Amino acid sequence: MCRAAAICLFIGLLSATAQGQGQRIPRQTAPAVAAVQGVVRTDAGLGLGDVAVVLQNLSTGMILQTATTGDGVYRFLNLVPDRYQVRATREGFEPFVRGEIELAAGAVFPLQFTMKAIAAAPEGVRTLPRQPELGPAPTAPSGEPLTASPYGRPLETSTLDNGAEQRPATPLPPDDQVFTAIPNRWNYQFPADYHRHHDGEAPYVPGRWYDPFNRNKLKGDEPIIGNRTFLNVTLTSDTFFDGRRLPVPSGLGSDSAGSQEFFGRFGQYFMSENMAFSVALFHGDTSFRPIDWQIKFTPELNINYLQVQENGIVNVDVRKGDTRLDTHFGLQEAFVEAKIKDLSSSYDFVSVRAGIQSFTSDFRGFIFSDQEPGIRIFGNLRSNRYQYNAAYFAMLEKDTNSGLNTFSYRDQQVMIANLYRQDFVKPGYTIQVSFHYNKDDPSFQFDTNNFLARPAPIGLVNPHAIRAYYYGLTGDGHFGKLNLTHAFYQVLGHDSFNELAGRRVEINAQMAAAELSLDRDWLRYRVSFFYASGDKNPRDGTARGFDTIFDNPNFAGGFFSFWNREGIRLTGTGVDLENGGTLVPDLRTSKLEGQSNFVNPGLFLYNAGVDIDITPKLRGFVNLNLIRFADTEPLELLLFQKPIHAGVGADSGLGVSYRPPLSENIVITGGVNGFEPFQGFRDISTNRFLFSVFANVRFRF
Repeated sequence: MCRAAAICLFIGLLSATAQGQGQRIPRQTAPAVAAVQGVVRTDAGLGLGDVAVVLQNLSTGMILQTATTGDGVYRFLNLVPDRYQVRATREGFEPFVRGEIELAAGAVFPLQFTMKAIAAAPEGVRTLPRQPELGPAPTAPSGEPLTASPYGRPLETSTLDNGAEQRPATPLPPDDQVFTAIPNRWNYQFPADYHRHHDGEAPYVPGRWYDPFNRNKLKGDEPIIGNRTFLNVTLTSDTFFDGRRLPVPSGLGSDSAGSQEFFGRFGQYFMSENMAFSVALFHGDTSFRPIDWQIKFTPELNINYLQVQENGIVNVDVRKGDTRLDTHFGLQEAFVEAKIKDLSSSYDFVSVRAGIQSFTSDFRGFIFSDQEPGIRIFGNLRSNRYQYNAAYFAMLEKDTNSGLNTFSYRDQQVMIANLYRQDFVKPGYTIQVSFHYNKDDPSFQFDTNNFLARPAPIGLVNPHAIRAYYYGLTGDGHFGKLNLTHAFYQVLGHDSFNELAGRRVEINAQMAAAELSLDRDWLRYRVSFFYASGDKNPRDGTARGFDTIFDNPNFAGGFFSFWNREGIRLTGTGVDLENGGTLVPDLRTSKLEGQSNFVNPGLFLYNAGVDIDITPKLRGFVNLNLIRFADTEPLELLLFQKPIHAGVGADSGLGVSYRPPLSENIVITGGVNGFEPFQGFRDISTNRFLFSVFANVRFRF
């Protein structure tokens, strides 16, 4: 029975995967056949063997036949997608019929059913001729009616009334000779000396506390309390190196005496080491059922080092020189989670999570992706066809140099609600609708290096409040061989006093993005487009430049894009043209501590790239971005310079990612980027070629 139940569960999972699968694995051939399989049971729940199961194609009339195994399992494989009918018969049981089964290519139709035994009166049971010397036949016992097939019942002792010796049925062996009792299934000792092949392959490897790849109680493979309470400990070391050339001014306190050039030396070296220790204690039943409750705690330590070639970069005080070594401790996760209710037998549920938690509001992190304290209600419906989130976050101040959380509240609240629908229009495509509300109150803040972060030091410096409402529609999935990701956001609201406009402004801005990719064997070709609206008239009272809340987009090359990864300072203004970890040229002081600015130039970004599976362990990336401002008027107003060309530059890059153990436990990533300025970038900054050489090494237990 246990084996049959496990097979049913496996069949159900195959069906769910086939009906609701997402993006196809590269190089995997699309399935062209289908299957029907399941289990036949008795009223008592036992598997019923030797059942004749007939499958008929309703279009062609073709008939296939099989018989169930001893535990009631049957299967029909390699079927042509079409309409079918199933009929099952066995002597002593009522027949079963199921019609109109529609099979699509790649579908596995699970069909399990119960067959009822046929009840028969005593006179209806066939009797054999009795020899005269045996005397009269014994009287049939009264009580429970006889059945034509007492399947699963032990034989009873026969009763003879002619004085002959009674012959009892052979007794069943005791349980200890049939079954092996295992008090705790989690501690079952597999045979360590078993080898599947002569080359020494051993499928059962004993676990050790320091081994994350085999059975380990610290990694949640076995319960730590009872049979359903698990502990998962994760240790992460994340090291990032970056050698780069970025435009910086020489300043009044230039590192080189007698400097007369506006720009100083561009060379910079940055190193960051993050060490995180995460502990999660959770209570659950299986890997498929959502957990009942969870407690998670993740402190993180950062050590960072920056070396530049000019003063006034590492700190506003030029006497601090041109190097900086800094450390910071942050609490990145600290939450409790509880399941409120199970909504169906298909693992539909509703849960609540409260505390500091990670949350990304859409597929690519276009609007919000952060770790903040808050409360989130989430769950799914209709066998996971729908997923939903409703979240509230009270934002914390960030440490300037590490990006980790501090323990100070930053007078900002964010509310998010979204709904996902899987297999929308076509299986394999998921659509999402979302709403974001950014309530950013007036505040005054200097960053860790004593630069003014809020309000921005441009125009009329005045603390101000932002109320922004984001309405979004995004999608991700595939249509046949073509993979598609897209997003559109409309933001409305107001800014009580925009420094660049010098007045209150009403917000009305848009963002659009789309990526198409095609898998050809070991290559994925992709093209994408990103648009953020700009403000053509900065002083008209309507802010039309799009900005985000706290984004972290994995788009248009992501980590392998110079424009996305490196923040480019707009020299002489105290704000960035573009912050690291974003695509939008929003003229903020920083993404970490600055406020959204909806009076900005916006941009058009055109991307092309290839992802290359060189080996199962080694992956390569080629990326190219062409960038252009949507409207240059905000830059002309800020810099008192006119005209400024719309062309920004060409951002190109090569990268690799290497996973020695074919898992996420060790990942080594590196690459090189180049940025060739176009006329618009030369007008506002420099004509020198910019570049970066970077590497990231991550170890995870």
